Amino acid sequence: MKTLLHRHRELCERAVDPLEIAAGLEAHGVTDRTAARFRHRDVFSLAEELYARVPRGGEPGPPAEPLPVPRVRADWILLTLLPGALATATVAGLRLTHGRPRLLVALVGVLAVAFAARAALRRGPLAGPLGTHAWRSANATRAWTLWLLGYALLGDGLLHALVRGGPDALPTGAPDGPWPTATAPALALTLACAPAAWCAHLLTAGARRRLVGSRGLGDFTAAAKPLLFGTFALFLGVLTALLLACGTVLHAPVAYPQPLALGALLLLGRLLTVHHHRHAPALLLGAAAVTEALAVALPCAARLPGCAALAAPVRTLVNTWGEAAVPALACGIAALVLLIHAGRTLTQASAHAPTGAPE
Repeated sequence: MKTLLHRHRELCERAVDPLEIAAGLEAHGVTDRTAARFRHRDVFSLAEELYARVPRGGEPGPPAEPLPVPRVRADWILLTLLPGALATATVAGLRLTHGRPRLLVALVGVLAVAFAARAALRRGPLAGPLGTHAWRSANATRAWTLWLLGYALLGDGLLHALVRGGPDALPTGAPDGPWPTATAPALALTLACAPAAWCAHLLTAGARRRLVGSRGLGDFTAAAKPLLFGTFALFLGVLTALLLACGTVLHAPVAYPQPLALGALLLLGRLLTVHHHRHAPALLLGAAAVTEALAVALPCAARLPGCAALAAPVRTLVNTWGEAAVPALACGIAALVLLIHAGRTLTQASAHAPTGAPE
């Protein structure tokens, strides 16, 4: 016990209650099995003894105060609204232009939305951790995210053309063109950047309040699970409303499973990244992107002599459920795995306590 106290002395001296020590121990890999070696039933019981053993000069320790909750700031609110505003302006420009001006509007609009989204992810509730390893993981995650969003805009039209022997022309930005673009889902996903930031803020603020009110790690987990799943359901509800509104305004059909699965995957990946769990989002986003890339590559490879059988799985899937089935399955399965992972990691006290350590 003395060795454990010496190792975590700074944490124990700084803590205002045993739960904060328990969260720090959990973040450093101390489990109930570890606590059993010290003859304690769980980590919280061990944290209570460590809290009692720390000398405090004979004066009562400070009362437990609510952990700092991130404030709602005007700067990050405006930044999260910016991608949707620029995407809306780009869609309007595409509807009003033709030929080369339309191509220029599309190029400028995509670049503007990309830079705006990057700014929104660097400030506020969606901002990820800093550091060398975080930067490397962020590069991989960013690349997979760009592919998934690009596929949401152009992938279904490209796959439709490939399965039928095309494409015979480049995309024109028109929904009825030879290579149709899914403008309504892409617009809804960019508009969903603001609701995603609010959901991330609600999760962090609610978890910090529950961390103070809980009497143990089990109590916090029981209170955090409804908060996590409720926040997730709230985002899906808002995204569904945005998809309906964009489809109605643009008079374009919307295949709801595909953008909902992608939106869920991106939100869960960002929540995990914000709370220092970076590896699982990068892995699952990459798996979904590679699946979509294979769906496009196999029909192309099937055009080589003797390779026609390579396109059979993709053709069967497309003929049975349509082109949207490919991204819906890829993103949906990845989002389900991330949801299970988030249910185990984001409901731990160490994910929300200031003492939490990166994964």
